[in-house]
Amino acid sequence: MTWSHWQVPPFITSVFFVLGVLTLYWVSYNWLASLAQKHHLKISDEEINTWYGIIYMFVFAFGIQTLVIGQSDSWEFMNFQLIAVIFVAYFLNIHLPYWLFFPILILYMTFNGSLGYWQSWGHAVTLMTFFVVLNVIRVKFHNHRLAPVMYLLVGIPFGGLLWLWMKLKFNFTWMTLGQEWIYLIIFEILLYVYVSMLTHDVELKSRLAKFASHDALTKVENFAAYTDAMEYLFEEHESSRRPLAMMMFDIDHFKQINDTYGHSAGDAVLKEVADTVQTVLAANDATVKLYRTGGEEFNILFPGYDLTETKQIVNQIFVAVNHLAVHSAKTVINVTISVGVSGATGDDQSPIDFYNRVDHNLYHSKRNGRMQVTVA
Repeated sequence: MTWSHWQVPPFITSVFFVLGVLTLYWVSYNWLASLAQKHHLKISDEEINTWYGIIYMFVFAFGIQTLVIGQSDSWEFMNFQLIAVIFVAYFLNIHLPYWLFFPILILYMTFNGSLGYWQSWGHAVTLMTFFVVLNVIRVKFHNHRLAPVMYLLVGIPFGGLLWLWMKLKFNFTWMTLGQEWIYLIIFEILLYVYVSMLTHDVELKSRLAKFASHDALTKVENFAAYTDAMEYLFEEHESSRRPLAMMMFDIDHFKQINDTYGHSAGDAVLKEVADTVQTVLAANDATVKLYRTGGEEFNILFPGYDLTETKQIVNQIFVAVNHLAVHSAKTVINVTISVGVSGATGDDQSPIDFYNRVDHNLYHSKRNGRMQVTVA
C-alpha cells in the first residue's frame, strides 16, 4: 500500500520503522542474555550488549543502504543510519577502541562506492568525531540532570553538519537539507525518550532480579541462587565428571553475639565476614561463589576443584575470618568460624546427598571445639 491509499505521511511510517528496529534489538538482546544465563555461559551481559549491538546495527546500516546504493538519492536513508550510530555510541554503553570505527567506515564507503568523493571523506571524519563525542558525554553526564540537554547540544549541530556534507555531494536543495535535519532532531528526541523508558524498565527488572537472588544484608547470593547453582553444577559433575567441592561454615556463637551486643552488632559481623570472604575469593578465582544459606550459615561452591585444590582457598578464608575484629558500638567482637568441606563423589545420588555430607562435616567441627575445619 502507498501514501495515496493510506494517507500516512512518510515521516510517520519512518518513526514506527525506527522504533520497531530498536524494539527488535531489545527483545532479541534480552533473549540472548537469558539464553546465556540459562546455560551458564561464561559471557557477561555487557559482552553480549557490545558485540550483538555492533553486529545488529552494522547489518541494519548496510542492509538498508542496499536498497538505494548507486542511485542519485542514495542519501535518503541517512537519518536511519545516523540513529543507528547514535544508538550504539550513546545508549549501548559499548567499550571498544575508537580506531575500530575507521575500518568500518572505509568498508562502508567501499560498499557504497563513495571512496573517491572528498565530501564523503569529510562526512566520515565528522561521523567518527560525532561517535567519540557522544561516548564522552555519555560517560561524563551519565545520570546527570543535564544529560538530555548535552545529548541534544551534541546531536543537533553534528546532525546539521553531516547533512551539509550530503548537500555538497548530491546538490539537493537547502529546503531538503532543512527538512531532513528537522526529521533527524525529532528522531533523536524520540530515541532519547524511548530508550530512557526501556532502560528504566530494564533497570527495575534487574533490581528485582538481584533482590530475588541476593541477600539484602550481606549483598552475596542467597539460598535460592545457591539451589539453582548447585543443581546445575551437580548435573554437570554427573554428566562430565567435572570435580565439584563445597565449603560450608557457621559463625561461632552467633546467637550469643546477638544476645550480648544486639542485632545491629550481629548484622555488622555478618557483613564483615561476607566482605572478607568475598575479598579472598576475588583474589583467587571469580568463578567460586559465596552464598548466605541461613542465618549465620554460608556455603561456597568450587566448580572444577577437587579437595586438594580447594584446600588452599579454604585455609585462606579460615585464617582471614578468624583474625577478624569487628568494631560495633564501642565494642570489639572477635569472630571465629567452624568449617565443613567435601567434594562430590559418585556415591552422591542428588545434590542433597552432597549437601548432607558437607553439613555433617561442619557439625563435626562444631561438636569438637569449634574454630576448626573438617574435610572428608
